[in-house]
Amino acid sequence: MPKNEGEQEPLSQLQGVPGKHTSAPDGEPLPQISIVIPVYNEEAILGRSVHDLVHGCDTHGISYELILCENGSKDRTVEIAEALCRELPSVRLLRYPVPNYGGALNAGIQSARGKNIICFEIDFYDIPFVEIANVMLKKYDAVIGSKRSPGARDRRPWIRRVITWGFNTFLRIFYRFKGTDTHGIKAFRAAPARPIAAACQTGRDIFTTELVIRMERADLRMCEIPLEIEEIRPAPINIMKRVPGTLKNLWRLWKATRNTGRSEYALDRIYRPREFMDEHSDEKSDTIE
Repeated sequence: MPKNEGEQEPLSQLQGVPGKHTSAPDGEPLPQISIVIPVYNEEAILGRSVHDLVHGCDTHGISYELILCENGSKDRTVEIAEALCRELPSVRLLRYPVPNYGGALNAGIQSARGKNIICFEIDFYDIPFVEIANVMLKKYDAVIGSKRSPGARDRRPWIRRVITWGFNTFLRIFYRFKGTDTHGIKAFRAAPARPIAAACQTGRDIFTTELVIRMERADLRMCEIPLEIEEIRPAPINIMKRVPGTLKNLWRLWKATRNTGRSEYALDRIYRPREFMDEHSDEKSDTIE
């Protein structure tokens, strides 16, 4: 049966993507962190961004893997990604059959081998966030990077800032969301978050919103930290053209989450994440593995 627009393909039917997370080859230790990045028609910046990420993570001595979740690209994205996989042992490629940001991201989450998972964009990533989140996840189940949290610096065009404010206000009113942002970079412990991601019913750009709302309502320990963001290129898709599809997916989001409970806990806001990291870097994880 054809999938409705915005819904996800079953993970078991994806080319090269197993139905559950994969194990490391015999004798190879599992990475501490899996960095998951959906990519679609990104030939112009894919190679440069991946090399920048790999260099930054290698410099910090972080145990990681970088998963490129390609989804229906029509340019040279697959060719470039395959070459990067041959060149860089820490990089691997997943293929999602159709253009669907949320479906590709979820496929990457299910396939990730790391204890912790970080979600980046190919044009919006922050290497220090990898180090900071890895420490904060000793205490929290999820760390949400916010463009609207106190201390954030959002230097995008004013129309994008207004849309972010309006979307988040909508979520706070109609979904009782306690945070300030659901899009952008985020990190979470794989063990509690993976089944929550698997239960999500929306795809495309609403998937991350459903994931964050479901994590909040599952009473995962969550915190927000402020981000500094500056647009390095215009949005690849016209924002106004996305409005009808986003409204349809918000309706699907309401149906998907209407029977989930409400969170009993407040979402912590960490205004100075570097200070938090300095104070907690030597602590052990609160979770018993």
